[in-house]
Amino acid sequence: MNTQRVIFIIKRLRNKSAITIITYAFVFADISAQNTATAGSDIETSNEKFSIAGFYNFPNSGRETFNFNVGWRFLCGDAADAEKSDFDDSRWELVSTPHTVMLVPAEGSGSRNYQGIAWYRKHFTVPENLQNKLVTIYFEAAMGKSEVYLNGKKILEHLGGYLPFATEITQYGVKAGDKVVIAVKVDNSDDKNYPPGKQQTQLDFCYHGGIYRDVWLIATSKIHITDANFADKVAGGGIRVVFGEISRKKAVLTVKTDIENLENHSKSITLESKIIDPQGKIIKTVKSKISLKSNESKSTDQNFTVENPQLWHPDSPFLYKVQTSIVDGKTALDGGITRIGIRKIEFRGKDGLYINGDSSGKLIGGNRHQDYAYVGNAVPNSQHRRDAKLLREAGCRIVRSAHYPQDPAWMDACDELGIFMIVPTPGWQFWNNDPQFAELVYADIRNMVRRDRNHASVLMWEPILNETRFPKEFTVKAQQTVHEEFPGAACAADAHSVGVAENYEVVYGWVRDIERYKQPVFTREFGETVDDWYAHNTPNRVSRNWGEQAQVIQALVLAKTYDEMYPPENQFLGGALWHPFDHQRGYHPDPYWGGILDAFRQPKYSYYLFKAQVSPSLAKAGHANSPLSEESEETSAFIFIAHELSPISSPDVTVFTNCDEVRLIVFEQDTFVQKAPKWQMPHPPVIFKEVYDFFKLRNLTYNKKQLDKVSLVAEGLIDGKVVCTTKKMPSRRPDKLRLFVDNQRQILQADGSDFVTVVCEITDADGNVRRLAKDKILFSVEGEGEIIGDETIGANPREVEFGTAPILIRSTVKAGKIKVTARTLFEGEIAPQSANIEFESVIPPNALLYDEKPEKNNSTQFSNTFNRKLTNEEIRKKSEEVEQQQIEFGKEKL
Repeated sequence: MNTQRVIFIIKRLRNKSAITIITYAFVFADISAQNTATAGSDIETSNEKFSIAGFYNFPNSGRETFNFNVGWRFLCGDAADAEKSDFDDSRWELVSTPHTVMLVPAEGSGSRNYQGIAWYRKHFTVPENLQNKLVTIYFEAAMGKSEVYLNGKKILEHLGGYLPFATEITQYGVKAGDKVVIAVKVDNSDDKNYPPGKQQTQLDFCYHGGIYRDVWLIATSKIHITDANFADKVAGGGIRVVFGEISRKKAVLTVKTDIENLENHSKSITLESKIIDPQGKIIKTVKSKISLKSNESKSTDQNFTVENPQLWHPDSPFLYKVQTSIVDGKTALDGGITRIGIRKIEFRGKDGLYINGDSSGKLIGGNRHQDYAYVGNAVPNSQHRRDAKLLREAGCRIVRSAHYPQDPAWMDACDELGIFMIVPTPGWQFWNNDPQFAELVYADIRNMVRRDRNHASVLMWEPILNETRFPKEFTVKAQQTVHEEFPGAACAADAHSVGVAENYEVVYGWVRDIERYKQPVFTREFGETVDDWYAHNTPNRVSRNWGEQAQVIQALVLAKTYDEMYPPENQFLGGALWHPFDHQRGYHPDPYWGGILDAFRQPKYSYYLFKAQVSPSLAKAGHANSPLSEESEETSAFIFIAHELSPISSPDVTVFTNCDEVRLIVFEQDTFVQKAPKWQMPHPPVIFKEVYDFFKLRNLTYNKKQLDKVSLVAEGLIDGKVVCTTKKMPSRRPDKLRLFVDNQRQILQADGSDFVTVVCEITDADGNVRRLAKDKILFSVEGEGEIIGDETIGANPREVEFGTAPILIRSTVKAGKIKVTARTLFEGEIAPQSANIEFESVIPPNALLYDEKPEKNNSTQFSNTFNRKLTNEEIRKKSEEVEQQQIEFGKEKL
């Protein structure tokens, strides 16, 4: 059964008034505030929400959702008869999704990941309380070609790795209480017949395999809201919110709800929709009586007016809720919440972009691939949100998702944090002249628009294939397809592609191109300065472990390219950095090292350059719904010293700040004051030339009498007043390890797939990170967590790079305490002392549905732990004795 036949069967069955395949609406998750303490990190206790199939839930809605990620049997490879219900899979590994078919090293570029067939099989029991419900298995995505089998029977085939697919299993006779086997065959092999189509060895990213996004079991009544992706209705299906007049005084909107009746008789029901403001107040309720024949679906319009609306904007992303309920008398049949942002978007040609009637200012941000160290694309919701927070706190107001639709959790986070999105169809430098290839692209365009059309964050759609030569007919039809699904939507594409300049609402280009085009211009990828596109040598691509000097060079190069994004003309909208995170590539043996954060999301100096571009007034003003509202008054003005005071550090000291002026105090002796330079960008780097001298530092530290003076202090001034201060001290000897949970305030869910990054730092006795340390760190974990990866991929033990060694800790399915311990791989009396940290996982918001529970991996426990004989005080005294003797015999060296 191929994809085209599936679509044909759906239409044919609908025409015969039979139960259709995968045509159902699905519920959402509403994660309530949780107050769980986590060592070494603040916890976000509100606004942590992830949708399920486009909806958020509310109590007693008539829908039920289950987390279907836990308890899949997995085989990397093919197996004869693996689809059969009685196949013996007892020796297969037991895993949870999101899952990657193969863990890879943090620097695993060059097509080192597995490509080929893999199998997943899940044994489960349909909950007894789902009597008379339609039960659907919903896959957010799986990489490549997927075949789904139910109790040995093929029921679905899907092509493509970035959009959802689903199957309603009760139509095949499955009932509440039944024991069921669902088998999924996935294949991420190269295949030119469907997009992206390009061989991975020629690809700028990787086809990391597996069921790498969430899987849900969703139960609905037979009368239910359809799903926009599977109802197969142009600009219809599911819930679609259409905006009319929008101003600061009034907003007019229409909620279009598509409802289907799969009962065997006609039914009259009530559709009730509520608009709820950002503070939780119900503004208006509209009720509509609807009559549906058996196997009929119908769309109903409900009109609303919101007085004095709180308008959505990247700097104030207010979100309203549309709460939809289908009721039969007092019985709730179905329901869900759709989050919306009320905003007016206008592209005014050479006048640029206007948001809610005001000029947008420059939109600066980045592109985003979805992969992460070790796990490839198998990233849990918390890490998608963490990425969004990191970029928003670095001043990113727009992200172009490269080069495919992103995870729904990412889109939810962008709505909430105020990040505009450019959503592209899957594709990169490949075109297949077979007409069927184009048809599959058009299908992807429809499905990405249907999935994401209600997201306030979506600014533009990119319906063409990135950096690809294709016929003009395709260019025009791709845009037409978007407009059919979303009338009035803006499409963006590269001006060099045939047919784009004369048709699309926004063109990709550079500042120099604005005279050539009548519409707004946006730079899709800035920052690159490669020598050539084979070698890829460039100062903007710097691995974090190359150290201080390389990171400074990268930051200064990026500052120049950032500055180019700020011409005075409004027609030029801004640009997206390529690429804020280091990531793996198929066609080059080196990872992409141009990120301002590495593959673990550890910052490089350039991250602080970006963070310094946030206006201090915006950060400080942050009202309750501002993405920056969590910033304290002290951090609204920002300053960072890009210098480590090491023996090999530069004599120049680079400072990143959003202040007008910087006062730099060196060794408490010399004071230098510099105004921030005037560039086009808001806050260029401030560079103090020839102010650091290691030998002056040495003279102060040699007899320890002036140790406290060995520092760099930077003060940020606005209007002559000191508004922020930072201090940097050199790290002396590596005395101890220190751990922290690098989670961007996300709560670890005990769902078997969520993970956090724990970072081990090597520090001196005073806690200053030893950036020049060279060691290996061995980790162990106790409690309800396990380490992702082992020595085969360089995960554990982990090399220290630029003073740190990260580890990924995954939750089990039981909420509880987790203790992580770190020590040097080879311990000794004077080696840095070990450290540990404790934190907790919490019960996830959706019930876990599984029959087989994955066992915790206990292979990371320590063996032959070193027993230190000397106390810290004894070590200190012995070191001082040696030091004093060296001072006495080394005076002549000064």
